[in-house]
Amino acid sequence: MNDLDQVKDYLQALQNRVVTELEQLDGKARFRRDAWDRPGGGGGLSCVLSGGAVFEQAGVGFSHVFGDKMPPSATNHRPELSGSGFQAVGVSLVIHPRNPYVPTTHANYRFFTASNEDASAWWFGGGFDLTPYYAFEEDVIHWHQVAKDACTPFGDNLYPRYKKWCDEYFFLKHRNETRGVGGLFFDDVNELGFEKSFQFLQSTGDAFLPAYCPIVKKRKDHRYGERQREFQLYRRGRYVEFNLIYDRGTIFGLQSGGRTESILMSLPPRVRWEYNWHPEAGSAEAKLYSDFLRPRDWLGGGAPTPR
Repeated sequence: MNDLDQVKDYLQALQNRVVTELEQLDGKARFRRDAWDRPGGGGGLSCVLSGGAVFEQAGVGFSHVFGDKMPPSATNHRPELSGSGFQAVGVSLVIHPRNPYVPTTHANYRFFTASNEDASAWWFGGGFDLTPYYAFEEDVIHWHQVAKDACTPFGDNLYPRYKKWCDEYFFLKHRNETRGVGGLFFDDVNELGFEKSFQFLQSTGDAFLPAYCPIVKKRKDHRYGERQREFQLYRRGRYVEFNLIYDRGTIFGLQSGGRTESILMSLPPRVRWEYNWHPEAGSAEAKLYSDFLRPRDWLGGGAPTPR
């Protein structure tokens, strides 16, 4: 038996924890809270920080939406649920730091339940991923170690499985590169039963701040100039491309009649594109492409996988 209210309480508490920690890290700006209602059923709370000392923009959104018919993006791989009534509760966050040496990050944790006359189902999904501009191997190893530690109590196979899924999901096919250095991506989690599956969601949700905050503290005061800032803005363009072309959450939110401003708060406040640009050979910018934007066994010391 699933308990949506129990999941909802956890996710709202997680949103509050993340908001509090980011405000403390930034030390200047505070989140503004924007409650909203969805015409088709449900609503949420969007918390957005802008113009901070550390975070140029950060959005941490909670939503609980429901309706009589699931959108196509949620039933493409579950045709038996087409036309089902549904409820979806989740937290989604994206953080765009000011300093190019601090990575952008994204996390999402969600729970779906759906039913019709012939079928019913519930499942958890989510994960977190890291998108550096000037990457440090020790930071990426730390990120993946925390991810692995969150998965291990639930089975030795989960980290490699969800790490691989993350590498494959956050991949820009038209660029032939990963969006960043990965992390975890999981969906349709229910095989452990509700209690264990929910515990797994909580373990990965609780892991986000310990994975990300030490990297922020280590890199937020790193010196940078116009070259590094321009490269950061250029690479943010890849983030926009992925979110608008491929991201399931964006597509689901728009197809289900979600609040557009809250769905698109994941986009960076400033970004640029440049025609047919390539980094200078041997540069720090080229190192991102050659050493980091390829799937890699970060905890086993493996080299980037060629494509």
